[in-house]
Amino acid sequence: MVNPRKNHPNAGLNPETDYTEIYRNLSTLEFPWDINQALSFALFRTYAVPSIGRLLDETAAFTESTQKRYDDTSILLEVPLIEGFDSARGKSAIRRINQMHHMYDISNDDFRYVLSTFVVVPRRWLADFGWRDLTDGEILASVRYYQSLGKHMGIKDIPTTYDDFADFMDTYEAQHFAFDAGARRVADATMELMASFYPGFAARGVDVFSRSLMDEPLIEAFGYREPGEIARKVSRGALKARARLLSFLPSRRKPQYVHDMPRIRSYPNGFQIDKMGTFAKGCPVQHTPSETAVESQASAATR
Repeated sequence: MVNPRKNHPNAGLNPETDYTEIYRNLSTLEFPWDINQALSFALFRTYAVPSIGRLLDETAAFTESTQKRYDDTSILLEVPLIEGFDSARGKSAIRRINQMHHMYDISNDDFRYVLSTFVVVPRRWLADFGWRDLTDGEILASVRYYQSLGKHMGIKDIPTTYDDFADFMDTYEAQHFAFDAGARRVADATMELMASFYPGFAARGVDVFSRSLMDEPLIEAFGYREPGEIARKVSRGALKARARLLSFLPSRRKPQYVHDMPRIRSYPNGFQIDKMGTFAKGCPVQHTPSETAVESQASAATR
């Protein structure tokens, strides 16, 4: 039984018009840890598509600067969510994302696949491990939010419903998941980063736990060792027990932002959006001193 003291910050909001606020509430108040974990896992899945994993290996950003790439991705995706797509820093974050992507020949289908994981994986994670499931309105809001993100990124033929996103993701994985040595290196580097968030003695347990949450096609695509049924039951059981406990705790009142989480380590003194990410030959966009100063001040104010 869910604690009746739990507030529902999305009650009364319209998913067709208030989708950013609804998804922000889910990410920072209702399920900050779960959605962060799910989005990290969503990105991890994309490495199993060779055209994606191989490209990330070739850029070396995820193998030589894994922590920074993790931090940059998390923060650049969070800024538009917190401040809005039309805010100055929201636009700057989207511009930085697009600049990085446009340095490479990435297919529209790969873009659509990555976008679909952002919609589908968190919804499935919360259905399995959340202290409550998403409402129909919250699912619709997540769809509308990522449709908007996709449009700002210039992605074409974006799925129109949650079921369309799920069908596209599942079909794309069935058609494209395959082993690639470069993708495996990216996956290994990411697994090592995840283990570094915990005490050294827990590294083995983190590895087994992580593999226990991977489905068979993902395990096979990376060539990882199957963790076994006992490890799967224990790992999933621990997450379900956590969910039951959370359902009886009072609602979170203070938002939990990704950029404030201890695992974000690259910017202890704040971040400047225009200097984040990767560059081909220096920053491809000229910025005035005033623009840089505004971003720096705004970043410091959020910490």
